[in-house]
Amino acid sequence: MFRYQILIEYVGTNFRGWQVQKKGKTIQGLIQDKISKLLKEKIYLLGAGRLDKGVHAIEQSAHFECKEKITNSTKFLKSLNYFLNKDMVSILKIKKRGKNFHARFSAKMRIYRYVIMNRLSKSVLDQNRNWHITNELDLEMMKKAAKKLVGTNDFSTFRASSCRAKSPIKTMKSVKIKSKNDKIEIEFQSQSFLQQQVRSMVGCLKYVGEKKWTLKKFIFVMNSKKRVLCAPPAPPEGLYLARVIY
Repeated sequence: MFRYQILIEYVGTNFRGWQVQKKGKTIQGLIQDKISKLLKEKIYLLGAGRLDKGVHAIEQSAHFECKEKITNSTKFLKSLNYFLNKDMVSILKIKKRGKNFHARFSAKMRIYRYVIMNRLSKSVLDQNRNWHITNELDLEMMKKAAKKLVGTNDFSTFRASSCRAKSPIKTMKSVKIKSKNDKIEIEFQSQSFLQQQVRSMVGCLKYVGEKKWTLKKFIFVMNSKKRVLCAPPAPPEGLYLARVIY
């Protein structure tokens, strides 16, 4: 058996998320179906992260195994993208990997990016690609709150009730916030994340930016470990899996 890693870019708007489900179109289901038809064998695709409905990927990582060696990767990518591009999915790269490589378990760092459009008018060019917020956000206060998320913490406050992770304790390597032309980007780096963790943290940072919460209130909510105190999670359309580092 030969193992291959693929890097995937996609718009998640019209999908029910990454993971195959009984009903609805998923990224995993679509790609593994097309690869199976190209290689004429049953393929199972394993991804680095289970992204929710509506979430996008700049560079999702996944791997699969097949019986026959892929001798012409350029031809394979062109053929695969011919079937995928109409669904706003594109395979960026394919790389042969050893048996020890696993798209999910070998990952050393995951980088997520959340995009906010902070202006009165919606962006028609980037529709369903950001969170449109009309209230002016205090960027400096958001940056101060973001610093409190860095380090090893119990992130139970930001954890969805359906989360299957064994522990709520995660180590956040960095949280960076930058702004340009009404667009705010928040980048999170950690080896792994809890379900809805990023969107929940962004929702709380928004409350700080709107001055609904003080910095003291943000810290209190974070340390409470109580999901019920969390601000409403940010919508999925502003979230992107930017990169997976191995």
